[in-house]
Amino acid sequence: MSASEYFDVIIIGAGLSGIGAACHLKKECPNKSFAILEGRDAIGGTWDLFRYPGIRSDSDMFTLGYEFKPWTNKKGIADGEDIRHYIREAANEHQLDNHIQFGQKVKNARFDSQQARWTLDVEQKDGTIKTIQCNFLMGCTGYYSYDEAFTPEFAGREDFNGKVIHPQFWPEDYDYSDENVVVIGSGATAVTLIPSMTDKARHVTMLQRSPSYVITVPQQDTMVAALRKLLPEKWAYRLIRGRNVSITLAIYRFCQRFPNAARKFLQWTVKKQLPADFDMSHFTPKYNPWDERLCAVPEGDMFKAISAGKASVVTDHIDRFIDKGILLKSGKVLEADTIITATGLKVQMLGNVEVSIDGQPFIPNQSMSYRGVMLENLPNFAMVFGYTNASWTLKADLISNYVCRLLNHMDAKGVTQVTPRCHDNSINRIPFIDMQSGYIARVKNEIPQQGDQRPWKLYQNYFLDMSLLKMASMDDPALDYARPVMAKQAEPQSA
Repeated sequence: MSASEYFDVIIIGAGLSGIGAACHLKKECPNKSFAILEGRDAIGGTWDLFRYPGIRSDSDMFTLGYEFKPWTNKKGIADGEDIRHYIREAANEHQLDNHIQFGQKVKNARFDSQQARWTLDVEQKDGTIKTIQCNFLMGCTGYYSYDEAFTPEFAGREDFNGKVIHPQFWPEDYDYSDENVVVIGSGATAVTLIPSMTDKARHVTMLQRSPSYVITVPQQDTMVAALRKLLPEKWAYRLIRGRNVSITLAIYRFCQRFPNAARKFLQWTVKKQLPADFDMSHFTPKYNPWDERLCAVPEGDMFKAISAGKASVVTDHIDRFIDKGILLKSGKVLEADTIITATGLKVQMLGNVEVSIDGQPFIPNQSMSYRGVMLENLPNFAMVFGYTNASWTLKADLISNYVCRLLNHMDAKGVTQVTPRCHDNSINRIPFIDMQSGYIARVKNEIPQQGDQRPWKLYQNYFLDMSLLKMASMDDPALDYARPVMAKQAEPQSA
């Protein structure tokens, strides 16, 4: 493959977001050439990487699914295999196979404003580097590193005689039959692992430093079955999708506006599913609901495992690992054959790609997000970043649709470059994500910012964003359009 290979658009990442973006491009910008660069050897992103027991969506698939492809499975909360199959189906239906290049790790991306062109250095499987060029770049890399996970330093780790596993790197041949398993963590991964591993493990203990809010959700919805019988699949999907978005947003707003009432309600729903003598302090967080994301428990499976005596919860701090398990600050010892560190992800922006403009490094935390799509002062670039309080794909679809509108508008104007610029000094810069989650707090100084006014403000509201993004003027004064003189001379034939 030659260094002169060129595409109108390059998408980095072939996960849920990247495949979705490509489907939008294929439909809405049919004349654009594009490639999807995927660092691994399969599509699916998160849903192909994570293979731990019980891996499942933490959002319902009627909102996590694409707007253009109905979710036809009976299960609203789907397991990883079903989601992988769904993403592959979308890729096949839109004939994306010839557009995906596997084993392509983008190391850096350099924008030349004289030619309105990106040049990407891409590492191959054998370690060699090739270059690929494009006019517009889309980052669909998610928000965490696939190569590294977040694991705190635990004193005495080398003294432990058993296995230590992070869910991100689950061993394919791991058999936990008749083992005592301790899962460190209280987030979505932990509440998924615990009931799933009770099928073969002797006992599973969730060890948490502090509790999280959990909410029971149905695996199947009777309304879904009824609508599917009455309406065409696409109509039923849209109705269910709209209803579920409304419910999620209503719960979020209720939690934000009436935190005390929300706390009592959430704890009541948990308490009624557990034994009468259960210590509810294990499910009583110190923070308000939705200061961190709620953890979904399909059909209350974790509570059933606890009630059956197959699982338990311990709230304490770790002193150190010892040969037979974990010594807690309280002096208690948790014996374990295997310790699973469900301690979170290593957050990174832009897929850890080093970005520069005309030889100058681009620093994300010095830039604001424009409409949640582009970044201030970064030309011809869009970043897909989903919702924190709803399904990721809801925002991903809106962003991809907006990018297609923008590309078509650039063609109509006869320009090759667009850059968001903030000309309003009254806009205050605030954190990109307003959540207290540890994985966000650890990188708050590394991620982009947002503004406190439009079009720089982020809204965690699908219906508002749908209106703002689909109705947004492409001639917004904040968008600086250009057609550099050298761009026309250097523009190659699309591959």
